Amino acid sequence: MASATATARADPGLTGDDDTPPRRAFRFGGSRLGGFILALNLLSLLILFGGALLLNELSRGLVQARQESLSVQAELLSNVLGELGITRGEPTPELDQVAAARWLRDNFIPQGQRVRLYDINGLPVADSYQVTEAIPGAPLPAARPAGTPPPERDIRAETLTAQRLERANRELSVEIENVLAGQSQQTVRRNEEGERVVSVSIPVRHVSQVLGVLTLEAGNVDEILGAQRRALVPFALVALGVNLLGSLLLHLFVARPVMRLSAAADQVRLQRSRAISLPDLEDRKDEIGDLARSLESMTETLSARMDAIERFAADVSHEIKNPLTSIRSALETLPLVKTDEQRDRLTNLLQQDVRRLDRLITDISNASRLDAELSRERPRAVELNTLLRDIVLVYETTAKPGDPSVMFEAGAEPQRVVGRDGPLGQVFRNLIDNARSFSPAGGTVRVFLSGADNEARIRIEDEGPGIPPDNLETVFERFYTSRPKGAAFGSNSGLGLSIVRQIVEAHGGRVWAENRMNAEGEVQGARFEVVLPSAGRRQ
Repeated sequence: MASATATARADPGLTGDDDTPPRRAFRFGGSRLGGFILALNLLSLLILFGGALLLNELSRGLVQARQESLSVQAELLSNVLGELGITRGEPTPELDQVAAARWLRDNFIPQGQRVRLYDINGLPVADSYQVTEAIPGAPLPAARPAGTPPPERDIRAETLTAQRLERANRELSVEIENVLAGQSQQTVRRNEEGERVVSVSIPVRHVSQVLGVLTLEAGNVDEILGAQRRALVPFALVALGVNLLGSLLLHLFVARPVMRLSAAADQVRLQRSRAISLPDLEDRKDEIGDLARSLESMTETLSARMDAIERFAADVSHEIKNPLTSIRSALETLPLVKTDEQRDRLTNLLQQDVRRLDRLITDISNASRLDAELSRERPRAVELNTLLRDIVLVYETTAKPGDPSVMFEAGAEPQRVVGRDGPLGQVFRNLIDNARSFSPAGGTVRVFLSGADNEARIRIEDEGPGIPPDNLETVFERFYTSRPKGAAFGSNSGLGLSIVRQIVEAHGGRVWAENRMNAEGEVQGARFEVVLPSAGRRQ
């Protein structure tokens, strides 16, 4: 519907207003909340990921360090066993199993490690667990009375133990076979108790002859890795806390404000209110504040448009009642007339009122569709020189004898604005029609186009009686008419200049009226000036 300001307020992109808050360049992707959410999520993930990486590196470093340490010890023991005479037989040397076992018993003190020696056939020769007081494994269960069958859980435990033992022996056999083939081994495998151990196996040599296999194991890897897993717990708890805190902050600063905005919008709808106001949200400097301010501005714009529609409906009702009242009075009087002259006068009055009513309905229909037309068409660059020249050419080609002529003058530089050529053409036609209606027969209406300060200026001047000083602003009100003597009754609805101002303000411009004065201070006619922001300024 028609509104003097609603369209301009609803389309700030075209008005060029400076009230729109500037976009902050430091916002992540144009969004402060987006950066805040991303930072919180990344922080929690980085904490957990960093802790996992740290522990993985420690695990790999622990295994590698143990393997290097065991390799050094195994090389030392192998050299001693191969070079210190713990061999027999010439020319083919053999490992003296008794001397080797005694030497290991006297010189190797196990500290969380286990050393085993195998002969050339892969048969065990010595085991450090057999020469130490340490007894591996868990304590034995209490003795059962004679003849009591073992519980089912004991059977399952014995089966599991047997399976572990079989697997450990199989993996160890494969490792010894590879070493006897001449390849040193560094592996991580399971022992008889199912624990993970770091194992290093190397051949025992005399010169180049392989005499046996020396295996060195470190069995506290699971304990260290378990401690590392326990060390991961604080990282996980911190990550969980950050996620919980982030979720709470998102709920407080995003979810709840959006819910409040939704509830306020529903309240406007249910209570038929005309405005929404959430002052504490409007003070925020993020997108929630922008949304709250936009919603408040939207409801204010809708309220202003509803007020404008109500005023427009009241004005329309008042203007239509006048010709309808005149028509009803003439129809009531028509049966009472007695002469043809009186009947002709009433008939002429009826025809004038019908023409006036038709003109009113046509202009009211155009005004009511104006907002929809302005919002439907997409703004684009419009060259005013071409538009005004074409409009003036139409007046020149359709002029009748005695009609005021229309002249067009433009500066050297073309003037372009961003807008809709249809409504802008209606602005200039309404102003030219208004100027022609006030100009004397044979007069001239002049149209000037110029540009300055990133603005396009259009002046339309006539040679009429001018405008009373008190009505320079009133002429833009709806249904205001002040026609010269002799003008056809009902030929003007008083909506032309109102439509002009509405379209111009919707394009971010302004329009005003003034009188042309000569040197003696006499009125020479009226001047209407339209100022529109140029296309360069809109960009």
